[in-house]
Amino acid sequence: MGLAVLRKLATMGGAASITALAAQLQENPAKVHRYLASLVETGFVYQDADSSRYVLGPESIFIGLVAQRQAEPVRAAAAELPALLEALNVTCFVALLGENGPLIVRWDDPGQPVTVNVRVGSVLPVLWSATGRIFAAFAPSKRLDALIEEELRSPSPEQRKQVRSAAAARKLIEDVRDRGIAAVDGTLLAGISGFAVPVLDVAGRAVAVIGALGVSGSFDVSVDGPNARALKAAGARASQRLGYGAGAS
Repeated sequence: MGLAVLRKLATMGGAASITALAAQLQENPAKVHRYLASLVETGFVYQDADSSRYVLGPESIFIGLVAQRQAEPVRAAAAELPALLEALNVTCFVALLGENGPLIVRWDDPGQPVTVNVRVGSVLPVLWSATGRIFAAFAPSKRLDALIEEELRSPSPEQRKQVRSAAAARKLIEDVRDRGIAAVDGTLLAGISGFAVPVLDVAGRAVAVIGALGVSGSFDVSVDGPNARALKAAGARASQRLGYGAGAS
């Protein structure tokens, strides 16, 4: 019950009156007060002298900061790679958003890896990679807009077939946001299909991407297929480790 009180206080913004807190918990205020008294005594909560509201205290802040350090994006995303590699049997990777675009920071190959000219340290295009499209959809910025604009100036014939204008690019990114997954087939690398999903922080912003690459024709990149479901589940678990969805219930 004490943990329930603490969690509910957090979902209410970290400060609330005992009346409001009890109402949210659907508990008697006297019962809630007993638990608050213990939380105050141990430093997890304090009562503001001016407003009489109960506020998350230094012990809660300490635990939150330690949890945040443990839940850094690469660690959270990379934890999913072994199981994903086993399930899909294709190359799987983690990317972060760098100054010049998505940057691959982790890379795991199956027994027979796909031969591609990208590896750890490679910077991917925003518009022509599934990874870049995820960042554009879930971590939009003026910098990414500028990179997309630059990429649209010199597309390959295959890329031009898929995205003919800035308006088409915006529609593509909107579709990625709605689906929660991006897929490409030969857009970035000839003969290679790719998937990507976001790893979201507590605010719902992509702080990393989990991706998978396979040979076109033998790697199913349908957005509602089993490979897509496995990748989305991995992204959801990694996001949960970073606090995404916390306090939603």
